[in-house]
Amino acid sequence: MNSLEKLAATIASRKGADPEASWTAKLLAKGPEKCAEKFGEEAVEAIIEAVKGDRARLTSEAADVLYHLLVMLAARDVTLTEVLAELDRREGTSGIAEKAGR
Repeated sequence: MNSLEKLAATIASRKGADPEASWTAKLLAKGPEKCAEKFGEEAVEAIIEAVKGDRARLTSEAADVLYHLLVMLAARDVTLTEVLAELDRREGTSGIAEKAGR
């Protein structure tokens, strides 16, 4: 199990947990919309660090983005396995061709 799979499993285990004892449970208790908002905030922070060129800060913000993406997915009952299956489905397909097929 890789780090993302472990993180996704931890997030799933926090669904329904006490929001006072877990940041993940607190986010999930606020609903999918709040989880999406938090993901967006973290994505913007990562963009800012990418533009600034600070590798260490970008690395940290990217980790936050991945965490908040997984929380947002969990809030809508989308699993990492489903996302990875979609990536597998797209493998070997040109991004231009894939986008045109949507």
